[in-house]
Amino acid sequence: MSSKVTTEKEQSPVLPYEIIVDIVTRVPRCYYPTISLVSKSFQSIIASHELYTSRSLLGRTEHYLYAVLYNYNTYDYRLCILRRKVNNNNHLVIIRSLPCMPCSVSYVPLGSKIYAVDSSSSLSIDCRSHKVQPNSRIPKHMYEKVPGNINGKIYVTENWQVSWDRWGKRVMVLDTETQMTRKPNMEQDQLWYDAVVMEDKIYMRGSKNSFVYVPKESKWESDGMLNSKDWENACAVGDLLYYYDVYKNKLRVYDPKQRCWRVVNGLEKSLPRPNTLLANMVSYDGKLAMFFHKNVGKGLISIWCAEIALERRQRGEIWGKVLWYDAVTDDGSFVMVKCLGVTM
Repeated sequence: MSSKVTTEKEQSPVLPYEIIVDIVTRVPRCYYPTISLVSKSFQSIIASHELYTSRSLLGRTEHYLYAVLYNYNTYDYRLCILRRKVNNNNHLVIIRSLPCMPCSVSYVPLGSKIYAVDSSSSLSIDCRSHKVQPNSRIPKHMYEKVPGNINGKIYVTENWQVSWDRWGKRVMVLDTETQMTRKPNMEQDQLWYDAVVMEDKIYMRGSKNSFVYVPKESKWESDGMLNSKDWENACAVGDLLYYYDVYKNKLRVYDPKQRCWRVVNGLEKSLPRPNTLLANMVSYDGKLAMFFHKNVGKGLISIWCAEIALERRQRGEIWGKVLWYDAVTDDGSFVMVKCLGVTM
């Protein structure tokens, strides 16, 4: 009897690979770490390109917030992910499977990966498996600013000395497909304070003027109105640039087509006011995530996050609504270095 049962189990049909992928595609991604423990086959499926292609085709892509935190007690830089919980009890959780990040690194998300670029090399972190892979070496001192990516190419800037009394910026391009670097024809004889990629253009705020570089046309454009505000730690949501004015406690938005600055309406009473000047923003699923630091006493700093929905109304007015706002760290020894939005 037992022999017959064993034989029947051994002869039971196995589901085709395509059907298993289709089933796993429909499961929320938060269960993938558990599914990957079932067997090596499931671990391979979870890390496969087919699975995430299938999720994209079915419209089941999910959006995640990552952050690089610095612990000023241990001097470590760690990559964290925002774990969403019921009642908006959200927390930044350190990804223990990843090593400590090197210092003086710039981070940029591209697809399901996060690229970390430092002074001599770059590495990529696969957010599907949370594994690290080294990439091509890049020239020294090319780590000062990473505005973002355009068509799979990461733009990295550096300061350079034009003469003994003049400084400028130039840009290198890291091609994530060929793992090669090249230097395009883009130099400006002044220092840059911030740079943001928006609609395949690089917007840069300089010490005197702001510029817009169009890589596809190798063309520079000036924008005096963009430079009328001291925007910093800005981010693009769609075709608009946002930055938080820490002195006026206002969320400001710049429309490059109309070349005008506006204040985001509807946040007069709900926009949280940090008690430090440190603030970071990132585009997240068509919304805006703002991370603040708050002093909680005894030299400790707490990190808070606000998620803001945005709506464009008539005459170009932008309205915002705070969906939730809460502390996302319990330990007061962390400082936010960078926040990143990843779609998988």
